[in-house]
Amino acid sequence: MSQFDNISVVKKANVYFDGKCVSHSIQFADGTKKSVGVILPATLTFNTGAPEIMEGVAGSCRVRLKGETEWKTYGAGESYNVPGNSSFDIEVSGEPYHYVCHFG
Repeated sequence: MSQFDNISVVKKANVYFDGKCVSHSIQFADGTKKSVGVILPATLTFNTGAPEIMEGVAGSCRVRLKGETEWKTYGAGESYNVPGNSSFDIEVSGEPYHYVCHFG
């Protein structure tokens, strides 16, 4: 799906890591929340509260989940799961990585 319909959007952007990651929070009529964003070339560490499914929309990234030593590469159309109360490292090089974060 290339777009979300019938949503509410929080107008103020979520800006992290000096602008290297910018997202907007969206909410569906059923209360489901997601964020839609872009990560510019950088290596960043994110902490999670709730479990997350990160869906790639464009670009690619390398990801290393907390406790793992191996980096895995994900591109457009691919997703990865991040446990709640955890963290992950993400590396973006070249073109920006566009994503949808599904909170679970």
